Order: sequence, then structure tokens, then C-alpha cells
Amino acid sequence: MGKITGFLEIERHDRKYAPVAERLKNYNEFVIPLTEKDTRDQAARCMNCGIPYCHGTGSVHPGTPGCPVNNQIPDWNDLVYNGNWEEASRNLHSTNNFPEFTGRICPAPCEASCTLNIDDNPVTIKTIECAIVDKAWDNGWLKPQLPAHKTGRKVAVIGAGPAGMACAQQLARAGHEVHVYEKFAKAGGLMRYGIPDFKMEKTVIDRRIEQMVGEGIIFHYNTPVGGTAPNAVDPVELAKTYDAIALTGGAEHGRDLPIPGRELDGIHFAMDFLPQQNRRVGNEPLGDVKEILAGGKHVIVIGGGDTGSDCIGTSLRQGALSVTQLEIMPAPPEHENKGLTWPNWPLKMRTSSSQAEGAEREFAVLTQSFEGKDGKVTQLNCVRVDDKFKPIPGSEFVLKADLVLLAMGFVHPVHDGMLKTLGVELDQRGNVRAGLTDFATSVVWAIREGRLCARSIDTALMGTTTLPR
Repeated sequence: MGKITGFLEIERHDRKYAPVAERLKNYNEFVIPLTEKDTRDQAARCMNCGIPYCHGTGSVHPGTPGCPVNNQIPDWNDLVYNGNWEEASRNLHSTNNFPEFTGRICPAPCEASCTLNIDDNPVTIKTIECAIVDKAWDNGWLKPQLPAHKTGRKVAVIGAGPAGMACAQQLARAGHEVHVYEKFAKAGGLMRYGIPDFKMEKTVIDRRIEQMVGEGIIFHYNTPVGGTAPNAVDPVELAKTYDAIALTGGAEHGRDLPIPGRELDGIHFAMDFLPQQNRRVGNEPLGDVKEILAGGKHVIVIGGGDTGSDCIGTSLRQGALSVTQLEIMPAPPEHENKGLTWPNWPLKMRTSSSQAEGAEREFAVLTQSFEGKDGKVTQLNCVRVDDKFKPIPGSEFVLKADLVLLAMGFVHPVHDGMLKTLGVELDQRGNVRAGLTDFATSVVWAIREGRLCARSIDTALMGTTTLPR
């Protein structure tokens, strides 16, 4: 905890954003950090809770209270309050390989479960987390961690997103020889090719990869596993070469909207749109793809989640004439009922930084068809729906559209190539069937699952493990 009476004496004060007019001019991060004094003051607000739900419950299931990686939040709040930043960094990294990622892009369920959130004034946990790790990088505290001995075992990690990176780093620190196979030119997965630079600049990933290379991890870029590409690697041969394989490719198959007019030009998946801008910012070639730009267009984003929000911010920076976001769910309440929801993540109205930059938001809307001219989309035919998602007669309306971005989530991993070749079993939703404790033949998708997958592999290879959860 921090100061015993801190929560009574100090008001919540969080990071601010650069003005909208200023931040729309570029793709740089625009969050303004707190001063060191302000950060220590905020850490002082941490209470001596009887049950600190911010820790998390140790469950791997979404929707449980607190931190999915079980960050020891009161501990490093106390260390920051007392000025022991280096020890705070060690504590933070004991549960989270990449707090600079989560400190920027995590939705912070820890703050929702904070006891001080009962009156809407939770500790600024995410801000303090980000301050700790950024100070650690600035002071050169984050060096490669080499194992005391090598095991002689080789592990292949397929996919260099946050789960694969966490899994690889843990396995390398356990003494295994680790090779990471990545189909794209650089590591990071959706963090690099999905999340816009204005939310997280990619130098944040690059410096962590440099640390991992220093720990002996070997990255194989532009190397898909499975499939028919000339540089593809046969997954069956990999299975013969390595003692274990971790499948950390993620769920890349986006949810489609198969309605009349879907074939019209100008309708794209969000993940066909967002990576292009990330590659422009990173000076990477776009490759042999159709360029998608929002400049001078009326943009419709279908889907109300984080990916839809990223499409909004990117479209506005590209110079869209207007951006409208459609959500089939009804508008959530402005405030949750704390007695019913706390310490769980509440359903309530949230406005992202991108939405606040100038998007129109429409709730309880169903798109029934697309219309176009000369093969290009020009409008959406929509209708309002009731709480059972049934169309309300007489509520039909039309939206002008030059570009439609489908951001309705991801349904399962891509099956063609690696998964079909390996013949792994799929569940009824199209995901790889796997337990959430041993992660055998699992597609893992978050830092926590990557760490647990590494523990499982280390145990399978060595009979026991000392890797932390």
C-alpha cells in the first residue's frame, strides 16, 4: 500500500491528452505523463485493502476481477510512494514481461476493481505502471537476463505477438534455445500491425526485442509456418526439429458481414486497413495490396470495440470528411450500479480518445445492405433494433459511405496452412481445442497465457519448472 491516509488527503489526478487539433496532425503518442512527484502522490492513494481485487484472481478466464497477469499492484505502489523505483520495476516485471505495452493499451480492469472505484476515484494504476517501466528504460535497468545454465532443449514459438514474445522470453530465461517464427517483417503482432502508433509507438516494441535478442532468442522474420508461400516452413519438419512447439499465432480470422452488397469496392476488414498505416509510419513497404485510405471520404466503422476506435483515429488523421461508428448493441448506461458490478468490469458508456476526436456514434443499429454505383459502395441501408436485435418497423435510415471498415472482432485462428497441416483438433468455435492449464497445442493470445504456456512447456521438457506465473 502507499500512505495510510493518502486516499483521504490526495485527489485522483491522471495523465492528460494533447489537444485534439494538435494530435490529429501526426501519429505520435499524445498522452502527457505525470511528473515524478504527481506519480508518487497517486501511488500514495493506494489503500490497505482487506482483499486487493486489483491483483486479479489467478484465473485465466476473461471477466474475472482485477489484473489478468496478477500484477502485485499494492506492492509497487508502496515502492513508488517511497521512491524505490528500481525495486518497483523488479516487482512489476516479476509478473509482466512487457508492462510498457499494458501501461499504454490495457483497458485497466485493475482500476475497475480498485476499492476506491466504489466512489469513482480509483488509484491511477495504469499510469503508475507505465511510469515505472518507462523510468526503468530511461535509467538502463532493463538488461538481458541470461540463464545460469543451458538445458540443451530447443523450442519453436510460432507467432511473435505479445503471447509469443512472453512465451519465448520465459523459455529463454529457463535455459532453452528458443526460435521465434514470424510471417511478417517485424515482431509485435497486432501491437505492431494493428494498434496505431498514436496509442503505442513501435520503438516501444523494438527496444524489448533488442533485449530478447540479447537473451539469445533467435527471430526468423518473413517466415510463415505452413501454407504455400515460397519461404514457408513445413510445420511437420519443425515438429521433428524441435523438442516443443508453441502455437501463438492468435485469432486472425475477422468476423464478416455477409449481407447484400458486400462485394462492392470500398468495404474492408479493419485489419486490412490498420496495418497499412502502421507500415507507412514504420517505412515498411505495403506489399502487393490495394491501398486503403480514408482521406476525403465519408467513413463508416461497423463495430464498437477497440479495433473500431483505432479505425476512427486513423481515419481522422488521414483526413476523413466524416466518421460514423455503428454498434448493434444498445447504448450502455452512463454509470454502473456499483452494488451489482464491483469489483467486476462494468458495462457502462465509455468514450475512447479516438471517439472524442470527432466520431458520430450510433447504437442499436443493424446494417441490412450496402448499395453502390459503378461497383463502389455509396451508402448503407440501416434500421434500428430493439433489445432483442429485432428490426423496429419504420426506423429505417440511410448513411452515406465511401469507405466501410468492418471491426466486429475476430472469430478464430486462420485454419489454412499450419493448423490444417499439423492436424490439431478444433473446438466448435473453430479455435484450437486446448486446456487452460497445460496449454498443450494451444493458441495463446495474451501475455499471461504466454507465460503460462512457457511454464507448461518447461515442465513437459524438464519434469519441473521454476518459471513464475
